[in-house]
Amino acid sequence: MLGGRGTGTLAFMDKLAEITKRRKAAHARMTGLGSKVYAAFVEMERAAFSPGALAKRDKELIAVGISVVGNCESCMQWHIEQAARAGATFEQVLEAVEVGIEMGGGPATVAARFALEVMDTVWPASVKGKPGM
Repeated sequence: MLGGRGTGTLAFMDKLAEITKRRKAAHARMTGLGSKVYAAFVEMERAAFSPGALAKRDKELIAVGISVVGNCESCMQWHIEQAARAGATFEQVLEAVEVGIEMGGGPATVAARFALEVMDTVWPASVKGKPGM
């Protein structure tokens, strides 16, 4: 985690740690198996998120919204954390989540709950709701 002091429970933090552990294990296994398709996916991800006309931060924010629409918890966790590392603020990630809700309708509101819980682990309570944080 990035060290935020969110309102998440210990059980939720354990869930995030388990998602991270499983993601890393799957990455190591696919890499170890020499999967050409997985290697191509990893390279495509590098290319897609490298700075270009859009900054990495902006691309990660787009991915947050798409992750909400797709209800992909691992994706939400990864892209929220990556957006924060790329300089996104709590408010920017929240707006990306809100765009995902709009694009996904009612089912996306369920996924947004998970995104909000991840955000609580990334940003301390003191920055939530403060403009530009």
